[in-house]
Amino acid sequence: MTSPTHEIVAAMRTLDRKGLNRGASGNISLRCRDAGDGFWITPSGIPATELTADDIVRVDSSSHVHGRWRASSEWRFHRDVLAARADISALVHTHSIHATAFAICRQPIPAAHYMVAAAGGAAIPCAGYAVFGSQALSESIVTALGARYQACLMSNHGMLAGGPSLARALWLAEEVETLAHQYALACQIGRPAILDAAAMNAVQAGFAGYGPGSTTHAEPSE
Repeated sequence: MTSPTHEIVAAMRTLDRKGLNRGASGNISLRCRDAGDGFWITPSGIPATELTADDIVRVDSSSHVHGRWRASSEWRFHRDVLAARADISALVHTHSIHATAFAICRQPIPAAHYMVAAAGGAAIPCAGYAVFGSQALSESIVTALGARYQACLMSNHGMLAGGPSLARALWLAEEVETLAHQYALACQIGRPAILDAAAMNAVQAGFAGYGPGSTTHAEPSE
């Protein structure tokens, strides 16, 4: 079995290779397998290309950091989302181009494509702005995700995707960027047709377990 620290390093390099993050931007967390033992998270300021498993730090249930580096400056929202959502065990934060463009405009991504349902609802919400690393930002993200959403934009900042596994969260982060890119292009062509609530409810009914890292591996209905 791959260790959680090696899994995080591989995921960070995947984000960098695919252009979803560059340099030291973005961060990843993964809940520790032992209940009540906190979470693993990327350190502050180390580029993905230089990151090693020994660089990953652990934040315990008392918010104490264990490791040779400081935890990512965004550790608070990782802590608080993982505490609020038992169904989420991994979080991927990126500054991917198109998702961040909508975040800069403080616009959620509507159901222009049925795959928006992968984020948990009929839109990908946008959390209100707060200074990076702050408790206020953490609270804004927890509110935006609520009990339903697995991803959200972060105003003037980037995006966050979660899942029951790191593979799922990584997949969803890439999917959100793809959806943002598609919607941006559609807006340039004309007025995008947005799927209504009934259509999205039908999609979500067939979405249980869809995507990597899910528990049932079901295919979506079409």
